[in-house]
Amino acid sequence: MKICVNELKNHVGEKIIFSGFVDAIRDKKWVMFVILRDATGKVQMTIEKSDENNKELLERMSNVTVESTIRAEVEVLENTSVKLGGIELIPSKIDITSSAEPLPFDFNNLAGVNIDTRMDFRWLDLRNEKNMLVRQIESCLVQAMRQFLYDNHFTEIHTPKLIGTASESGSSVFEVKYFDRLAYLAQSPQFYKQMALAGGLDKVFEVAPCFRAENSNTNRHATEFTSFDLEFSYIDSYEDVMNLEEDLLIAGLSKVKDEYGDKILEVFGKEVIVPTKPFPRIKLKDLYEKLHEKYGFSIPTEDIGDMNAEAEKLTYRLALEEYNSEFMFVVDYAATKRPFYHMRDENGKLQGYDLIWRGTEITSGAQREHRYEELCKNAKEKGLGEDVKFYLQFFKYGCPPHGGFAIGVDRLTMLLLGLTIKETQFLFRGPNRLDP
Repeated sequence: MKICVNELKNHVGEKIIFSGFVDAIRDKKWVMFVILRDATGKVQMTIEKSDENNKELLERMSNVTVESTIRAEVEVLENTSVKLGGIELIPSKIDITSSAEPLPFDFNNLAGVNIDTRMDFRWLDLRNEKNMLVRQIESCLVQAMRQFLYDNHFTEIHTPKLIGTASESGSSVFEVKYFDRLAYLAQSPQFYKQMALAGGLDKVFEVAPCFRAENSNTNRHATEFTSFDLEFSYIDSYEDVMNLEEDLLIAGLSKVKDEYGDKILEVFGKEVIVPTKPFPRIKLKDLYEKLHEKYGFSIPTEDIGDMNAEAEKLTYRLALEEYNSEFMFVVDYAATKRPFYHMRDENGKLQGYDLIWRGTEITSGAQREHRYEELCKNAKEKGLGEDVKFYLQFFKYGCPPHGGFAIGVDRLTMLLLGLTIKETQFLFRGPNRLDP
């Protein structure tokens, strides 16, 4: 197992094998300093020129290019004069494991580099310390949310991404040739989450890719993204779903603040604010009135019963000004604007919500319709037939009341750090990008 930079203090006085990238070489008159780097940090390797035993090492390193990788047998020493953590490595043997060609751009200075050029060479872009940090922060966030669900007895499932029908919502789907017929890439695991509950699993979640064939070129949309989906049974109302989401986000953001809060403020200029319960809630009709009264905003006719990007931004402003909160639940959406499987009460009111954070919708959640006859009626109303026939079968033999939601991991990280979706995703997929 590789010993990383952040573990070297535990090996002072030991002889170990260390591997990493060559970050820089400083060839001085009496000594050569080689700065080595891995995902956890940088360390100095020192080669004294006065030592005859180092002649071969010096010759080898004099021909090494920056960003090559090496494997070295070294002794780990403590040296308080060394700025990189007070640790230096003294090598006895060095092997060059790969040689790097000249770089197309300096990944340590991305200010003047076009974002699409960076995406073309994403594997180099990721070597930037800031971009490396994004990956580590996102991993911490997802791990904490996962752990919260495990601690609350959720079962992680893995649903198919190739499906036989094209319907789940109003979004377009990608067609895929599947032997002698067409298949489709899943827009979400929604149907299969509910199937799991119909199968008797009380609480389920999945963290997996989703696909939307939407020709959207914005800083927050992607054609493939990672979704954190969950569903659970025996709820009394969609308030139970909202309460669980509050707890989940508090758990995730608390862990990130503990692990990376200071670093996020230093590198990204963003404070990690852990919210308190309950998040403010507002009815859509009341929100329209507030936004008009305070900011002169009127929802366009085509968006009545729903939100748009401008409304989301102003909702965040309202949440800060009136509730001192970064979060706002918006409820009472029009049923016509939501999928057929969202439950409606006896008056036809939708039993669901959106959650707005930092000016962007991060979740659409709801109590689901679990009654077979009502689902059939809603599907017919939406003009859905054969495409959802397989899904409707899940509810013919009994299914408990349930609800759930999904959070886009990439979007959550984007808002946490104040980035764009291209910078946040490990590899961005959009209408004009399918490589690398």
